[in-house]
Amino acid sequence: MAETDGDEEKTTVYETDVQGGEPLSTRMPVDIRSVTLTTIAALAVILVLQYAQLFLIPVVLGVLISYVLGPVVTSMAKHHIPRPVGAFLVIATLCGSLGFGVYTLSDEVVDIVDDMPRAAEKLRDRMNAPQRTGEDAGLLSKVQSAATEIDKTAASASAPAPTARGVQRVQVVQPAFSASDYVWQGGRGVISFLTQLAVVLFLVFFLLVTDDLYKRKIVKIAGPTLTKKKISVQIMDEINQQISGFLRVQVITSALVTVATSLVLWWFGVNNYIVWGLLAGIFNSIPYLGPILVTGGLAVVTFMQFDDLLVTSYVSGTALAITSLEGWLLTPVLMSRAAQMNPVAIFVGLLFWSWVWGVWGTILAVPMLMALKAICDRVEDLQPVGELLGE
Repeated sequence: MAETDGDEEKTTVYETDVQGGEPLSTRMPVDIRSVTLTTIAALAVILVLQYAQLFLIPVVLGVLISYVLGPVVTSMAKHHIPRPVGAFLVIATLCGSLGFGVYTLSDEVVDIVDDMPRAAEKLRDRMNAPQRTGEDAGLLSKVQSAATEIDKTAASASAPAPTARGVQRVQVVQPAFSASDYVWQGGRGVISFLTQLAVVLFLVFFLLVTDDLYKRKIVKIAGPTLTKKKISVQIMDEINQQISGFLRVQVITSALVTVATSLVLWWFGVNNYIVWGLLAGIFNSIPYLGPILVTGGLAVVTFMQFDDLLVTSYVSGTALAITSLEGWLLTPVLMSRAAQMNPVAIFVGLLFWSWVWGVWGTILAVPMLMALKAICDRVEDLQPVGELLGE
């Protein structure tokens, strides 16, 4: 009973200290030099990531694609098909499938491009249409009138001073629009993309052929004892399984979203439903931002086709519901608990990699975060980072 009274007395003192406004504190040793060096190292890494993105992005793409295709090549090797032959067949099949898909859907893509001017004209007509009476101007006309008046006011306020005698005024003439320049730049962009694609495919081929070469090298330098070698093998196997499983889940869920969205759009009678279904599946790998972009695009396209807000809300709402059900129900079921990350870490990582690598950073953010978490969970010194990324 005395011990209980003592505990109660201690508890009362603790509550009194808290109510008295004294903040709770804990002693944590902080080395200012270590913090400074860590900050400088982090800034240096960010600068290297931005400066070397033309080199790093193909490497990351090649590694991730090899993780997806690796099990297929390994299965072929178990059936006495040499790894170089299996890797070549897998990559050739992938390239052939992509080429056939692009050729098959090229007409629908051209139709979408052709419909863009008509959709813009229709949208402009609706914006200019009178809202209540024939005398009332449309919304766009009002905005244009207000902008014109602002331009006149700004021009009168910034009128040039009169030119002094003997001084000749010079007017800078902007060069005329040249379509050939834009075509040339577009052609250079296509050539650059094809070159980068060839580099990625070659890297994927070499990674598939070498298989566990680097794993054996890491095990060799891990330590002289057999115990350290076994631990290193287990850690790398777990990391490979976690990353491979995550990427396979992404491929499966994107394929399901593509099929489901295409069927829904076909049922509603939306034009070019296959292309929009593919876009929904591709952008599904980008959390938060991808489904919103696809839903907004579908809303605009559906409204331009049917000119009905109710049908537009049905189509866009159904597409958003498909991606939401996949993200909140299907993906957590397919993925293990250890492979799940908290939403805050995903969102912050998405912002960071989009800032560092632009569009490619947005696409690769989640796979790279998943790989980082898998490594941090198995490396003792990096486990706090894995804890921050996990749920």
